[in-house]
Amino acid sequence: MSGSERRAREAFGNRLREIRLDAGLTGRQLAEVTGFHFTKVSRVEHGGQSLSDADIRGWASACGAVAQIPDLINEMRTVDTAYREWRRHTRAGLRRLQDSAASLYERTRLLRAHEHWVVPGLLQTAAYSRAIMTDWARTHDLPDDAEQANQVRMDRQRVLHEGDHRFVFLLAEQALYSLVPSAAEMIEQLDQLITVMDLPRVSLGIIPATAGLGAHTQTAFWIFDDVLVRVETLTAGLDITRAEEIELYVAAFERMRAAAVFGRNARALIAKARYEFVQQSATS
Repeated sequence: MSGSERRAREAFGNRLREIRLDAGLTGRQLAEVTGFHFTKVSRVEHGGQSLSDADIRGWASACGAVAQIPDLINEMRTVDTAYREWRRHTRAGLRRLQDSAASLYERTRLLRAHEHWVVPGLLQTAAYSRAIMTDWARTHDLPDDAEQANQVRMDRQRVLHEGDHRFVFLLAEQALYSLVPSAAEMIEQLDQLITVMDLPRVSLGIIPATAGLGAHTQTAFWIFDDVLVRVETLTAGLDITRAEEIELYVAAFERMRAAAVFGRNARALIAKARYEFVQQSATS
């Protein structure tokens, strides 16, 4: 189980514990009413075990929380199915993974993306993207189709220029310095960011490294309209669809946007990073 999945299961378990406590029941009392073994109650509340739909109905009914049953069942199913294991989804290669996301980008009207380590795929140059793809293929021992997957990603960038789409990108300043391809290719990538900033549908902000704690998050995430948040880790991907959770990500994004710099100030930070790579390139 990935760390992200465990946290989601623990959050669901906490919700069930609160329902039990609100009903004034101990774990053993709930077990007696529902017919669960008392250890099952503890495992569920600590995120160590799932519940069937029937189990959730029994739990909620015993606690006088019948009205919450549909939402609880939906949340449990989300926890069980929202995690996309990279090995399973990429066994046919990275190109298939790239192809599978095409329709999502096409139908999204407002895309908000935060990256804290690398440049987002929609803004990558071919060389930068190829380096990312090659690294993923090597890390996960995938079929060698990085070049084909890279072309799919490059083709997808047309959404920046076509259709009724709007984009807000927030990059932590570190993303400007992460040496993905060579120093010379990083210069090309940073020039690409400057060019993208002039697109009418794109807003690009840089979060200064000196910004406060509220201006940063522990992971990158992408918000597709107000219906989906996508978070990807080394081993799994998480699709978040619950309205309450999406609202938290939107609120975090807005805090980071308030701390970010745009326009001339963003260009200055990009130029500063570019100068560092020019120096590296000159001495290599």
